[in-house]
Amino acid sequence: MVKYQASGIDRTFSALADPTRRHVLLRLKDEPGLSVSELARPFSLKLPGMMKHLDVLSDAGLITRTKAGRTVSVHLSVGPMREAMEWLKRYERFWTVSIDRLAALVEEDGER
Repeated sequence: MVKYQASGIDRTFSALADPTRRHVLLRLKDEPGLSVSELARPFSLKLPGMMKHLDVLSDAGLITRTKAGRTVSVHLSVGPMREAMEWLKRYERFWTVSIDRLAALVEEDGER
């Protein structure tokens, strides 16, 4: 396997590929500043497993962690998401054209 240095956008998409990590990000969007224990609670994960997911999200720049005493709070960081959305928008015209064609076919079929 070829080894290469992953770019920021590679780390973002890699982090987003996992459903557990996507769920963590959704929770942080709705409930910023949750502790690691609070984030782990709905999953069948022990804290070390959750920490591995948080390490991946942190490495991608998607979260930040702050420590107050013994409690580590986790916050969403949107910068890498913006970069990923900008990258996806470059290809938006390809699926928009396909959707427009599908809509035209459906309308044409409905007129018959």
